[in-house]
Amino acid sequence: MKKYFEKIKRYIKNPSWFFMALLNRMYFIPDRLYLKFMYRLRTKMNLDLKNPKYFNEKIQWLKLYDRKPEYTKMVDKYMVREVIAKKIGEQYLIPLYGVWDSFDEIPFDTLPEQFVLKCTHDCGSIIICKDKKNIDMEITHRHFKKCMGRNYYYQQREWSYKNIKPRIIAEKLMIDESGTELKDYKIQCFNGEPKIIQVDFNRFSDIHKRNFYSPDWEYQPFSLLYPTFPEIEIKKPQTLIEMLDIARELSRNIPYLRVDLYSVGERIYFGELTFHHGSGYEKFTPPEWNEVWGSWLKL
Repeated sequence: MKKYFEKIKRYIKNPSWFFMALLNRMYFIPDRLYLKFMYRLRTKMNLDLKNPKYFNEKIQWLKLYDRKPEYTKMVDKYMVREVIAKKIGEQYLIPLYGVWDSFDEIPFDTLPEQFVLKCTHDCGSIIICKDKKNIDMEITHRHFKKCMGRNYYYQQREWSYKNIKPRIIAEKLMIDESGTELKDYKIQCFNGEPKIIQVDFNRFSDIHKRNFYSPDWEYQPFSLLYPTFPEIEIKKPQTLIEMLDIARELSRNIPYLRVDLYSVGERIYFGELTFHHGSGYEKFTPPEWNEVWGSWLKL
């Protein structure tokens, strides 16, 4: 009940959230119309699909007009492993413990003490287990029951997610040189060329931090959704050149692709591929960077 009233107060404080929640349930609305409504609600700007110039506008354009069948396999968190093994090699894959069609099929007794669980068909369903004996099975079960029952496509109209078979995978829990977390190197590729490197860190703590660097590892003075911390020195990965080469290979002949990689010592591990960063709604600060990124993306 408390959660219900908190949601009502949030809608009263920001009515646009109510309309966004309503839109998410209107599956019958054509994609083009849906994106125009949602873009206006999320960004307070009108969506120009005829002559888009901003990055976020062009992401909406790609949702509608760049729909290659192979994209579905590339965003499926299980099937993409086959793509990675073929294109760059199995050595870049995080060890896999198993894949299941439902939560009830997961043999927790045979899993190691630490692991990562996530759905194959959505975004944000990840559960990190650092000590198996402390995992709350009831909460975890409810979490995955909810995630497995939704089609992520209808939330953002990202076409590539529409026909993914919902499954759950368990992977090895990876830790980098920090000893506490795994920094996420998200390489933003435009027409097959890495232009900017997004580093997400402290992702599962109180403040999610995000810094940006050029391919030459020069700090870039802007933020995107999460705060940037120029005073925090993130050392250039010793594997940076190889990471950029991997990103080029995976993004070849693709207008826009975000290639997520991890650097653990001298090893590189693959994370995931994303065709629509932030679903084209994240706020740039200062806003001029929205146009800069847009100039890099040739449709």
